[in-house]
Amino acid sequence: ALEEKSKRKKEKEAVFIPPDKKVLNIILKADVLGSLEAIEDSLKVIPQEKIMIRLLKAEAGDINESDLKLAESAKAIIVGFRVKADTQILNLAQRKKIKILIFEVIYELIQKIREELLSVLKPEIIRQDLGKVEVSVIFRTEKNRMIVGGKVLEGKIKKGTKIEVIRDEEKIGQGKLIQLQRDKKDIEELSKGDECGILFGGETRIKEEDILIIYTEEKKRNTI
Repeated sequence: ALEEKSKRKKEKEAVFIPPDKKVLNIILKADVLGSLEAIEDSLKVIPQEKIMIRLLKAEAGDINESDLKLAESAKAIIVGFRVKADTQILNLAQRKKIKILIFEVIYELIQKIREELLSVLKPEIIRQDLGKVEVSVIFRTEKNRMIVGGKVLEGKIKKGTKIEVIRDEEKIGQGKLIQLQRDKKDIEELSKGDECGILFGGETRIKEEDILIIYTEEKKRNTI
C-alpha cells in the first residue's frame, strides 16, 4: 500500500525543465522503500542550478529489462542500492551502452551521482585579453600561415596565445600566434609600443590595418 501511494505521488509530480537546462536522467532502484526515500532526500540536497537531476523511476526491486528499455530511450543511467542485476541484464546493458551503478553505501552513491553530474557539464572557458596589434605589413602568405608585421597598441602579446582578427570593427576570423619576433630575433613577449613580427596560424587572410586581439583561454572545471 505504501509503495502504491508513493508511486501515485510521483506520477502527479511535474518538474518544469527549461529547454536550455542540462539534465541527468536517473532510474533509481533500491532494496526497500525506506532506502528510496533516504536516497531521494539526499539527492535534493545537491545544488541543481547548473544541471538538474530527473528521476524517471524510483522503485524497490532488482534491476530488470524494463529498466533497461527506459534507460535506453531516455539516455538515463541506472543507479541501484543493495539490489542485483543478473548476468543477462548486465550483458544487455553493456551491448546497449547503458551505465549501471550499484552501491552498498548511500554516501558513495551520492558522491558518484555528483561525479556523473560534473561529467555532463562542460568546463567553463575563461578568456583573458592581453593586448592589441595593428598590422602594418604582410610579409608572407601560405596556405594556413601568414607572417605579418605591426605595432603593439596596448597591453602585451605572448608567443603561443590566440589571435582574433578584427577588420572594420568586426571579427572576421581567428588563429594562433605561433612565433613572435622583434628585429628578426625570436622573443617570448612584447609590450605596448613595440614593433613585432608575427607568425600567424589559421585560415583567415589578414590585411594591412587589421587589428589583432591577442588573448588566452583557460578551461575551468565546473563545481556543484
